[in-house]
Formats: sequence, C-alpha cells, structure tokens
Amino acid sequence: MAIKEVFPNPTVKQVIFQIRFPNLFMMERLIGDYQVKIMAEFPRSALLLRRGVLIADVGSRAQLENIAEDANNMASVKIWNFKSEKGTDLNVHTDSLDISSTLHKTYSNPKEDNRFRDTIEHTVGEFLKITQIPKLTRIGLRYIDECPVPAKETQAFQKYYNTTFPLKRFPVENALNMTFEARVKKGDRYLRFAESFEDVEGKLKFILDFDGYAEGVLASEYLTVADELHELISEEYGASIKEPVREYMRRKKGKKV
Repeated sequence: MAIKEVFPNPTVKQVIFQIRFPNLFMMERLIGDYQVKIMAEFPRSALLLRRGVLIADVGSRAQLENIAEDANNMASVKIWNFKSEKGTDLNVHTDSLDISSTLHKTYSNPKEDNRFRDTIEHTVGEFLKITQIPKLTRIGLRYIDECPVPAKETQAFQKYYNTTFPLKRFPVENALNMTFEARVKKGDRYLRFAESFEDVEGKLKFILDFDGYAEGVLASEYLTVADELHELISEEYGASIKEPVREYMRRKKGKKV
C-alpha cells in the first residue's frame, strides 16, 4: 500500500531526482539563462570542477615530466551547482541534471506547502524549455530511508519490518552487517531495492534504499514518469514497514523508539 500520510518525523533522509540526456555541447552558453529562471528558489551558485583520475606507470623508464604534463592536460568536468536557502541542491552537468534534498517530507501532498514534486516541475520544466531536449535517456527517483531499530533482537525487528533478511538462519542477535539488493522490472519501469543492517560498536543502523528509474522517455512526459516512479517506491516502502514504524514517524523528533 502506498504511503499517503505526511509524518512529522519521517524516516527518509535523502531524496534524489535525476534526468540524463545526450551530451549538450551548448550547455555553457545556456546555463546563464537557466540560472536566471531558477534564481529566486536557488539563489546560491557555484561552478565546480572535477578532474578525472590519472593512473600512470611510474616504473624506471617513466618520464615524470610527461606524467605531469598529461595530468595538466586532463579535461576538467564542469558542474554548475545551485543551492536553495533551505538546503536543496541542484547540479547541472553537460549530460544530466539532479536535485537532492534532505528537507522534504512529502512528494505531492496537497495539504503541504513544501512539495518535492513542485521543485522537480519548476527546475526541470525551465531546463527543458531552454534546452529543447526532445528525449531523455533516463529518469530516476531515489529515496534513502534511515529507519529505527527497536533492539538487536530478531523478534522485535520483525515486528517493525517485512524484512528480506533470512533471519531464521542469521538472526539479528548475531549480525554485524547484512545486505540484500534486488533489481526488478515493473512494467516499463525499473526498481533497485536495497536493505542493509549494520552494528558498529553497538550503534545499530538500518537503511532502506529505493531507486526507481525509466529509460528512453519523451521529455514532455518527465513529470508523469516521476509520479509513476514515486508511486512505485511508495508502494514498496509501504510493503517494507509495519505499524510500529508508522507510529515512530508520527512522534516528534527526539523521542526514543
């Protein structure tokens, strides 16, 4: 069942939306026009440069001056970074655009003002108007949830989650870390699901990671596809948790499990 409720203390720690497209050689010429369109929401900006990694043979015959020259000649990848006052990050590459947020509590609930869908619609919509990209190679939506662990006990853990872990064979009491990952096709869409548990010196961490994506999408359909991916992820999240987790999310932050 998809999650419709907006919780004051949600487990989601980060949500990421991304579009990919063929490399745009005109990006440097267009980025200024795009910046003006999103400046009200993303007033902080920076140009980031990322270099590739040079792996060189530094044996006895290697010419160190040639290695240094090769390193200097390596192309830098430009990333145009924009930040909102509330902490949402927007990165534009020559072949992709991604939005990352740690503050949104809802995707599209009409009763809430701060909806992630609105941010997607504004930033991606303006980008597509300026670039006139006809087709996207990939659209992705990812949710990373850091979930409560009531105790390092199998019975307690199973009261909270419909886990994929083989707990009869490897009980929680004995676990230092466990990971499960699956990649599946749901109609025309794809989902990568990962579940991980870790005990680091008594500190328990349980992560649910949902990465939904679609390939070869018409640019005009980006928002419809984003909605479908959100619904897919929401259903899988709803199938992964039980009522005690919902009760935990209804509490104010700071209260213990």
